[in-house]
Amino acid sequence: MAIKTIPASRGPAKTSGRDRAERKLAFRMTAPSLVIMALVAAVPIGYAIWLSLNQYSVRTAGLSRFVGLENYINALASREWWAAFGQTFLFAGLSVSLELVLGTAMALLLNLAFKGRAVLRTVVLLPYAIITVVSAITWQTMFQPNMGLVTNILSALGLPGGDVVWLGEHGYAMAVIVMADVWKTTPFAALIILAGLQVISAETYEAAELDGASKWQTFVNITLPLLRPAIVLAAIFRTMDALRVFDLPFVLTRGANGTESMSMLAYTQLRENRLVGEGSALSILTFLTVMVVSVIYVRFAGGNIRDVAKEEQ
Repeated sequence: MAIKTIPASRGPAKTSGRDRAERKLAFRMTAPSLVIMALVAAVPIGYAIWLSLNQYSVRTAGLSRFVGLENYINALASREWWAAFGQTFLFAGLSVSLELVLGTAMALLLNLAFKGRAVLRTVVLLPYAIITVVSAITWQTMFQPNMGLVTNILSALGLPGGDVVWLGEHGYAMAVIVMADVWKTTPFAALIILAGLQVISAETYEAAELDGASKWQTFVNITLPLLRPAIVLAAIFRTMDALRVFDLPFVLTRGANGTESMSMLAYTQLRENRLVGEGSALSILTFLTVMVVSVIYVRFAGGNIRDVAKEEQ
């Protein structure tokens, strides 16, 4: 009995003590970095919150007064905020949906075994490497009336849109911004989904083939369910980024014709109209909107990822 009980009692104690020591060491080593990261994030946010609670004079430098939540109340009561709110979510919904569909198709293509696959993967990822402002200028040039590549092609083929000032009309301007975003960031979604595809074992597809499943049945019943964590992850990243969109509408339309985003509205109030308190309040509202959507994603979609991981185990 002694031979059996002594190792059983001392073993876990030694292991537990070693684990505690390792955790303490890990905490000591990461604590400085965590503190710096917290300060880098917290100080600007805290300062923005303080600015949003005050009203600043545009005539007298340094003159300000505390107004509490007045800036927030005025922002939430304005049509401009709700218009920008709706336009931002419209842009995010359209762009992210298209990117997930096209990204999945692109990932399926890149996952096939064929000659030159490595070169094709590199070429496909090039748009994501281009600076957003540069890609926006390119798309602006392509849709210039009478001289743009797209408008000239549409006119030559006799298709609708050849005589339209795309960036100067409602609906058309949003369409150009969505297309520009889809062109640039679909490779990002494809890269994440491709990583999910490559962890699916070949034996799974072989078993489905032996059972007589068609290509479509295999895709619907095997590929898509196993890709769900990767697709959800791509959707989370892209939605968060789309809700903060600023550079595309700023370069393409300056927010005109129904394309002003929440970030653009905050910029306009803060930098161009010199309304520091109001602009800061709009920035905080944008931040809170993105944070709420993030929490919803993590709460529901994150749970789906954990469930899938448990099922695979």
